[in-house]
Amino acid sequence: MQLGPFTLPNPVFVAPMAGVTDRPFRQLCRRLGAGYAVSEMAASNPRLWHSVKTSRRIDHAGEIEPRAVQIAGGDPAMMAEAARFNVDRGAQVIDINMGCPAKKVCNLAAGSALMGDTGLALRIIEAVVAAVDVPVTVKMRTGPTTDSRNAPMLARAAESAGAAMVAVHGRSRACGYRGHAEYDTIAEIKSRLRIPVVANGDIDGPRKAAEVLAATGADAVMIGRAAQGNPWIFADIAAWLADGTRRAPPGPAGFVQVLHEHLQDHYAFHGEYTGVRTARKHVGWYLAGRPGADEFLARFFRIESAEEQLAAILELAEAPAPEPGETPDCDRRLAA
Repeated sequence: MQLGPFTLPNPVFVAPMAGVTDRPFRQLCRRLGAGYAVSEMAASNPRLWHSVKTSRRIDHAGEIEPRAVQIAGGDPAMMAEAARFNVDRGAQVIDINMGCPAKKVCNLAAGSALMGDTGLALRIIEAVVAAVDVPVTVKMRTGPTTDSRNAPMLARAAESAGAAMVAVHGRSRACGYRGHAEYDTIAEIKSRLRIPVVANGDIDGPRKAAEVLAATGADAVMIGRAAQGNPWIFADIAAWLADGTRRAPPGPAGFVQVLHEHLQDHYAFHGEYTGVRTARKHVGWYLAGRPGADEFLARFFRIESAEEQLAAILELAEAPAPEPGETPDCDRRLAA
């Protein structure tokens, strides 16, 4: 699949997730088989660009190309300036967030709130496209409500304004993450556009990915929460889509090696104090549903040093692996 000048190795992408898809996690997912990854949402407000949180979110050092940064905001001029700022610092793709349903984002007339103001949404797309000479993509939802699915119209307008790709989550803003994703709207969008269309929502394994691609005609799938604690899912889906290969889950040694390396990169990126605390949620996702996880996590969550956390992880090499399967039940979360 082609995204501007970039040829992506496969059609299985990492969805941008605030607080999850930091640089260490994106790098891990790419190494393990994801074809493309987008950063966490970065603020367009210039007063926040040099904060610790935003600085980390736009740090691309060592990432596999293309380096994609998602920006969020509700002011066209500010979004254009944010796009330029990130491109100057190494971003090779700019993604516009029109999909986040979080109240703190929507209350700023940003994220999926823009689905309810398509005039403003289009002005933002036009401003960002005009501001940079890299591909501009848009992440959106099906509409503001299930009764107003305006994504086909907005996606067509985005293409006309110069967007290089759209990714669509199969829920409305009002739905949040409740219920089930619907794919008819994504199929309609694909039928209207020439640029690549990416399907997102409730994709939790290889078979579901294949079903969604068949139902929508989309060019790629984007995996969100189903990848939390399961970065192997990208290679699993890519192999199944390529030739029907069903990959075995990692054994205890391989599982521990990946988790151990992930945490080492996590501490190096965030620093020990923050890294130890934010590592807990990642370890919880990795171990969800595994034998003895509750007892292990109760102890792990009390550890206050990176060295002790890493030592505890090495103990997991002796734990039994989950039964072979497409995706463990513990990883069948609703995909963002």
